[in-house]
Amino acid sequence: MKKDYNLFLIDLDGTIYRGDETIQTGVDFVHRLKEAHKDYLFLTNNTTRTPEMVVEKLKKHGVETDVNHIYTPSMATASYIINKKHTNDVEVYIIGEFGLKSELLNIAGFKLNEITPEYVVVGMDQDLTYKKVRTATRAIRNGSTFIGTNADLNLPLGHELIPGNGSQCAMIAAATGQQPLYIGKPESIIVDYALKKIHHSKDETIIVGDNYNTDIRAGFNSGVDQMLTLTGVTTRADIEGKRQPTITVDNLSEFKFN
Repeated sequence: MKKDYNLFLIDLDGTIYRGDETIQTGVDFVHRLKEAHKDYLFLTNNTTRTPEMVVEKLKKHGVETDVNHIYTPSMATASYIINKKHTNDVEVYIIGEFGLKSELLNIAGFKLNEITPEYVVVGMDQDLTYKKVRTATRAIRNGSTFIGTNADLNLPLGHELIPGNGSQCAMIAAATGQQPLYIGKPESIIVDYALKKIHHSKDETIIVGDNYNTDIRAGFNSGVDQMLTLTGVTTRADIEGKRQPTITVDNLSEFKFN
């Protein structure tokens, strides 16, 4: 008998859309999920957008939702640091774009410090410069904790794979001799904080996504079931001989709700 899941943690790029292209089976899946009165949270590794920006992008693809159903590594990073420090009186140096900076500085209330920050947080930055890398390297060498929002080495952009945040972090790791603590998928940290946010247990939850190395491995690492949809980066050939997801579908129209 098929398990009856109550919470769906849903990836975005490759699952609901592919860049500017809508994946209609993914959009229809969300509509059917709502009709079945199931709970959901869009769990993305993208830190360049705020939750409000994600809501607007989803709307363009035919999905109506709100910020309470969005969870990003920026949000998980803020929660992780506050949980560690038991305060938001924290000084950080940030490499990243608007989504990450807004979450850490405006919402979490952290303070920017380029000289002696407690944490160096590195997220995707399409305006990365040598100066930013040098500033981060100096701080980490002087004792700052090195956090990477996610470890994606590449990101799909149309039919191209572009360098991702993991590539940026690899450069800083090489310069400092220190590996970052990663927050986003496939780490369990983001899943654990997402479940705390939405108050569901692991045994009633399933992660839905197109990327075996991020979405599916996040399920493995956190003890949450997984559904791989072959509408994005991962193919059946890619997972031959590997640990298999709980469910694999060609597209999300194949999944039927109980």
